[in-house]
Amino acid sequence: MDMEVTAWHSLHSTITAQQDKRPFSRGTVRRIAAFARPHRRLIAAFLLLSTVTAMLAVATPLLAGRVVDAIVHRSSTDLVLGLSGLIAAIALAEAGLGLLTRWLSANIGEGLILDLRATVYDHVQRMPVAFFTRTRTGALVSRLNNDVIGAQRAFSDTLSQVVGNIVTLILTLVVMLGLSWQITLIALVLLPVFVLPARRVGRRLADLRREAATHNATMGTQMTERFSAPGATLVKLFGRPEQESAEFAARARRVRDIGVRTAMVQTFFVTALTLVSALALAVVYGLGGYFALRGSLEPGAIVSLALLLTRLYAPLTALSGAHVEVMSALVSFERVFEVLDLKPLISEKPDARKVPDGPLAVEFDGVRFGYPAADKVSLASLEEVATLDTRGGDEVLHDVSFRAEPGQMIALVGSSGAGKSTIAQLLPRLYDADEGAVRIGGVDVRDLSAASLRETLGMVTQDGHLFHDSLRANLLLARPEATEEELWDVLRRARLDGLIASLADGLDTVVGERGYRLSGGERQRLTIARLLLARPRVVILDEATAHLDNTSEAAVQEALTEALAGRTSLVIAHRLSTVRAADVILVVEDGRIVERGSHEALLAAGGRYEELYRTQFAESPADSAVTQKAAQKAAAVN
Repeated sequence: MDMEVTAWHSLHSTITAQQDKRPFSRGTVRRIAAFARPHRRLIAAFLLLSTVTAMLAVATPLLAGRVVDAIVHRSSTDLVLGLSGLIAAIALAEAGLGLLTRWLSANIGEGLILDLRATVYDHVQRMPVAFFTRTRTGALVSRLNNDVIGAQRAFSDTLSQVVGNIVTLILTLVVMLGLSWQITLIALVLLPVFVLPARRVGRRLADLRREAATHNATMGTQMTERFSAPGATLVKLFGRPEQESAEFAARARRVRDIGVRTAMVQTFFVTALTLVSALALAVVYGLGGYFALRGSLEPGAIVSLALLLTRLYAPLTALSGAHVEVMSALVSFERVFEVLDLKPLISEKPDARKVPDGPLAVEFDGVRFGYPAADKVSLASLEEVATLDTRGGDEVLHDVSFRAEPGQMIALVGSSGAGKSTIAQLLPRLYDADEGAVRIGGVDVRDLSAASLRETLGMVTQDGHLFHDSLRANLLLARPEATEEELWDVLRRARLDGLIASLADGLDTVVGERGYRLSGGERQRLTIARLLLARPRVVILDEATAHLDNTSEAAVQEALTEALAGRTSLVIAHRLSTVRAADVILVVEDGRIVERGSHEALLAAGGRYEELYRTQFAESPADSAVTQKAAQKAAAVN
């Protein structure tokens, strides 16, 4: 390693060390040890080989000096060839050990990344829906990428560098002091001229990099939001493309300017330190030559000292910022552990039961519920805010009770925000009730296993979300073992078989991000086809036909009728066709059930349902007749 390479290494180490200096908990070290324990044998071998490699690195300059002395003193050819062969053998050994050390380092680092990512991913999947509604996806993905890799660096890079540099430094100092304590002390006097500028320039460059990273992150967020299908549509409809482009270009120019400044600062720094290094070598050769001419130092010792000089500066410079590098790696671990420490609000009991066989009743018994506060389900760093929102925890469902007998359809209607979707989300345990109980087949859902609950319940939501994958993959989420015939059968029943058959790739057609290559109605029908494929015993439809036109709704309604036949169902809808088919209609307002009954009975009662019916439902002449007849019947009774 020559002086210029040493200078670049010094600069890189100090820049990296300045990136993050936040304090960490001492308990973090114990948790790191738990993750490292499965790799302890590889780590031990890795450290041993790093130590041996450091020792061999010091041996080469000594042997080079011996070769020079042998030539100067005209020793035997065998001695020169023997020393040269030993240098070659050490070089081969260093190369072999370097490959083996790198293999160990890669296995430890990648194994740690695997363990951390798998653990965090599994943990995040168990978080409640409220966690995902608050968290910025990019910040969460960063924990699985940047922070996990930063944590891995503690083992694959920092640990080996610290051990190797300490061994190299000790051996180099001992050898140099043995060769010439005077030259060694002068070299140490020059060391601050080498190290201090590195730390100062490193801080400056770290500030520049942070600013560039901020601008890049802002540009990344702007691109992610504007380049998605809904974002691009919004900009085209209401945005100002010219201003958007100008803002993006301004940030890009600032990043360019920072890049130029960074390059020049780096170049001036390395040039200066290379000059200092050259002066240090001049001191070694000049003072060493003086001692050699006076007969107090062998010529070979001068060569050894010159070669050892970089092996002294490099580890000293690296170790001067090692503690900050270690802290940065530990901070990455702590950011990962921060996510793992966020406890899921919904957990499965160790003795969880399966859903009973046969037709199932659904019951809400005195249910009270309030959405959890932010500090229960989220982190300020994941929301990218200074402090978490303190609102939340207020009760939104108040003493909700009803029962759907096996095979019955219960419809929920009411104003937006009344609590209809909240009621539906308690059934599949997207949230848990604060008080009361939600039962399926007479068993509290909190006593059921998650797998059994997933097999029993089928839900179609209003947004009809699809993954950026093929039609086949999106369908097979419901039942991975489904056959080709079964897939086409549910597509036929959802009135999608003609459309899919007309596509060039058929079922292998990729639907695009969130399914935006399909129309709203097509996307919703595909989610209904997925429900039909799942064959659940309890069905939840949350505005399942909201995006369908009248023609599509009529086609899908036949499929829904078949899907709901013989199944207990909870339906949230504003469409008259769905509501009128319900066995019982529940009117929800402000988190309470204020009315219940059949369509005709509720119209005749002239209450909130009748008001909603007139203001929100399209009333046909036939429906008007029903309304008048129900009102006349009610008047006659009174």
